[in-house]
Amino acid sequence: MVDPKKKRYLYMSLSIFFAISMSLVLFFLLFRLQSVGNVLNTIVDILAPFAYGGVIAYLLRPLCNTYESFFTDVFPMKMKRFANGFAVMLSIVTGLLVVYTLIIMIAPQLYTSILSLWNSLPDKITQFQIWANQNFGVDEQLLQIIDRIYQFFYNEVKTWVENTLVPNITNVVSGVGTSVLKVLNFLYNLLIGLIVAVYLLGSRKKFARQSVLLVRSCLKPKWADLFLNEIAYVDRVFGGFIDGKLLDSAIIGVLCYIGCLLLRIPNALLISAIVGITNIIPFFGPFIGAIPSTFLILIEDPLKALWFVLFILVLQQVDGNIIGPKILGNTTGLSSFWVLFTIIFFGGLWGVVGMVIAVPLFAVIYDTIKKLVRRGLYHKAQGQMWEQYKADYPDEEPKKK
Repeated sequence: MVDPKKKRYLYMSLSIFFAISMSLVLFFLLFRLQSVGNVLNTIVDILAPFAYGGVIAYLLRPLCNTYESFFTDVFPMKMKRFANGFAVMLSIVTGLLVVYTLIIMIAPQLYTSILSLWNSLPDKITQFQIWANQNFGVDEQLLQIIDRIYQFFYNEVKTWVENTLVPNITNVVSGVGTSVLKVLNFLYNLLIGLIVAVYLLGSRKKFARQSVLLVRSCLKPKWADLFLNEIAYVDRVFGGFIDGKLLDSAIIGVLCYIGCLLLRIPNALLISAIVGITNIIPFFGPFIGAIPSTFLILIEDPLKALWFVLFILVLQQVDGNIIGPKILGNTTGLSSFWVLFTIIFFGGLWGVVGMVIAVPLFAVIYDTIKKLVRRGLYHKAQGQMWEQYKADYPDEEPKKK
């Protein structure tokens, strides 16, 4: 039997060794932070195609499962083993067709709308000044001030082009070349990601089974069940929210296009695309899309801009009270305050992508903290406090679709 005193010294020695080792590692990371950052950036660049493939496979997984169930029921017994392969192939083709159709339908009209708006912008501004003068009594002095401001900015841009842009044209060309290389690299990663998505979809059940075996081999049954349940919750929140938000935004874009056509609003497709795309962003999305759209219409026809604002307010009420709840439900259990906080916080960290994934990501963090608090209260024999909290605030519990 080991002497307790020696055992204590052994533990103390190991603790000191571990503390010194961690201090050295931390010291190395702090003084070689740039090198470590370069290594991490290289690793991220290498794994980028797998990240793209994972996102594509995750988005197409529900469609792939639907196709596989259909083929399994339709195919004869000897061909059932090919159901998964056909489902994967058809899912990829469907996804590509949807993207291709959207590009073919929207891109030419968007280009035409933007080009037409750009060419007619000076005339539209002049018409707007005349309209403002006729309806609001804007005097000539104010118009002269506006004209001087316009001339000032015009001269500033002209001076910048002559004195800065032209002398540094070499750097501009180099920057354009770098941008082209970045676009080509993105397309390359996307192509490889598409291939990765095919493999991930084809082996999705096998990978899921392997993950379960790995978790159960490393953790005790109690902790393994807890971990797997949490992963299932993450999948339900992210999958339900992102898929539902994409469908919701597509419906809003179509309804906005129909409404713009009925109201004879100019650049209907461009404005509907802006409203539909920005609607993916929770909370702020409708405002982000409505502001530039209203400005574009205001230049063309101020009265129609007013009708558009009223139409968007009605459309967002329909979305917030009917369409959104029907598609999404209360899948996160977050209050409006936490939705606002997460969008601002993660949007500041990761931009538009952060704003899109902010709500489901924080919902998972929030749910984990709630479970830890609940476990701590019951562990300290204060479970009645948790039960009273649930009784007072039942709306916080996320609902399954």
